[in-house]
Amino acid sequence: MIDIKWDERGLIPAIVQDATTQQVLTLAYMNAEALRLTLDTGEAHFWSRSRSELWHKGATSGNVQRVREVRVDCDADTILLLVDPAGPACHTGEVSCFYRTVTSNE
Repeated sequence: MIDIKWDERGLIPAIVQDATTQQVLTLAYMNAEALRLTLDTGEAHFWSRSRSELWHKGATSGNVQRVREVRVDCDADTILLLVDPAGPACHTGEVSCFYRTVTSNE
């Protein structure tokens, strides 16, 4: 097992990417338990920083993310989940949480 570099809160950023389209779907956070559950169940689990609890992606919406592969970056401080999404990743209903473009107001 790779020695994961958890931050001071015991968390690691997790980038979620559609395994087929390569579209980045979201950025979430995992703790050791979320990573274990993800590996054990094959579905994405995360740590909610706002609610301070584990959450299973799609538990209420049905938009689960079946995990094909879990990767770690070269510094072991970021996780990448390659997933098959069963629906939108974003709570707004958008496919990806990254649907807005930043522009200059000049």
